[in-house]
Amino acid sequence: MSAPALVRRAARRIEAATPAHRDRAVDGLRALALLAVPTGHWLLGGFTRSADGALHNASPLGAFPGFAPVSWVLQMLGIFFLVGGYASVLSYRRRKGSTGDWLRARLARLGRPVLGVTAVWAVLLPLLRFGPGVPVDTLRTASTLVIQPLWFVGVYTVVTALTPLCVRAARRLGVWAAAPLLGSVAVVDLLRYGPYADAVPSWLGLLNILPGWLFAYQLGVSWGEGRVTRRHAWALLLGGAALFAALLLAFGYPASMVGVPGEARTNSHPPSLLVLALAAAQSGAAVLLRDRLGALLRRPALWAPVVVVNLSAMTVLCWHQTAMLAAAVPAAYAGEVPGLVGAPDSAGWILARLAWLPVFAGLLVLIGRYARGFESPWTGAGPARRALAGLLAAGFGVFALGLG
Repeated sequence: MSAPALVRRAARRIEAATPAHRDRAVDGLRALALLAVPTGHWLLGGFTRSADGALHNASPLGAFPGFAPVSWVLQMLGIFFLVGGYASVLSYRRRKGSTGDWLRARLARLGRPVLGVTAVWAVLLPLLRFGPGVPVDTLRTASTLVIQPLWFVGVYTVVTALTPLCVRAARRLGVWAAAPLLGSVAVVDLLRYGPYADAVPSWLGLLNILPGWLFAYQLGVSWGEGRVTRRHAWALLLGGAALFAALLLAFGYPASMVGVPGEARTNSHPPSLLVLALAAAQSGAAVLLRDRLGALLRRPALWAPVVVVNLSAMTVLCWHQTAMLAAAVPAAYAGEVPGLVGAPDSAGWILARLAWLPVFAGLLVLIGRYARGFESPWTGAGPARRALAGLLAAGFGVFALGLG
């Protein structure tokens, strides 16, 4: 049987196994937001090579600030939190055990893949250092990239634990339950960037982390509770877009949604009001397009990849940086490689990086064949193995965060 025939057969099998009540639009939005994460990291992250052969992080946004709008498209964490809140409230409503049992099951699904990738990298670090002699600076760069997406899992874990409170707020206030979160971030931003910014401690921005990412999650919970109408969605879309434009044009917010080397301010770490404005506009668009997207995903050829991506969500999130490093670290021994190792400061680099994207994707698929097991319950791992994995993960975290 030919490869296209096998693909069509697999798509039909997935279609037949899909329950009639499955919300295809929400799954499609989740898959889109999830794929934006590796795409953004692969496009907007590069490496320079020092004289000793070590790799260091670089970004094309430093040389091409006009590419900042690309980050507006690829920054889809607002959508991810939106559909996360929507899915969580449906799951919470269907729970058969206690709230505690529901939370433990949800948090275990998030924690296992993170523990897996960090434990594996804890083993890889000494092997790479004392085997092929990979420079320590390269290992630090790699560790930073691996741990970079995992902050999201930590925040998402906390947000998920707040689901029962979010449900109560949604039932009482509807879509307006998210308004205090927006106001909280606005107040912190005013203190950070307003006339008294010099008197404000630098840690104050950390107060935006929870409300900044809980905002879209709360919108999703309200959506799942049926409290977000099309009128609300239009208000979110238009209001979010207007606020986004005002913050850029009148209040001097950085144009890039991701950090740019050398820039004093960043929008995403911690989230600024600009992130919430974008999340509001994206959320409104998602609600408005839900029916059309759901109808589009009735086609088996489009629905099958959505299912595959969703089934491997944590694997994609945890291992996509490893896939890029699997290409870049060996390439560093050859010197500069266009689009992979070398300053990302030319149009040629951008074209070459686009050509590397399918390679990264292929490596991620290959790694995922083995790493996806971390998403399943660790039924074969006893207490000793789990404790060892925890110790390895902790050691990797200390190294990656520069604490050791």
